[in-house]
Amino acid sequence: MTKGPKSAEQAWVLEVVIRTAPAADPQWQEQLARLREVASYDPDTQTWQARLGALDLAGVQVMQTLFDAARIHGTEVCLTPVAVPAYWNGPTFTQSPDVAAVLEAQADRGRPLGQLPLA
Repeated sequence: MTKGPKSAEQAWVLEVVIRTAPAADPQWQEQLARLREVASYDPDTQTWQARLGALDLAGVQVMQTLFDAARIHGTEVCLTPVAVPAYWNGPTFTQSPDVAAVLEAQADRGRPLGQLPLA
């Protein structure tokens, strides 16, 4: 991963688009509060959006929050690798081993991403 000025390598970020699920008011407000922690609302598309350039502790926490929202509220979460936006000043993915680390982290089936196995 790189940070700051982009090198000649092909760099990308993970674009996350979240569609909310219909719910009664208390559940609706809980859903929105959960999404506000990790994403921003785009009124043009009526979706929540976030970008990730690293699967460090902060990135994994964002992913866990999104997976929890999907599991608890039924939100739809779509992840797409995209070219780094011009305004992006955060870390970026630059090669496939970054993604391989995620697959390795899921080696313990039944353990949610971001949670350590119990001793």
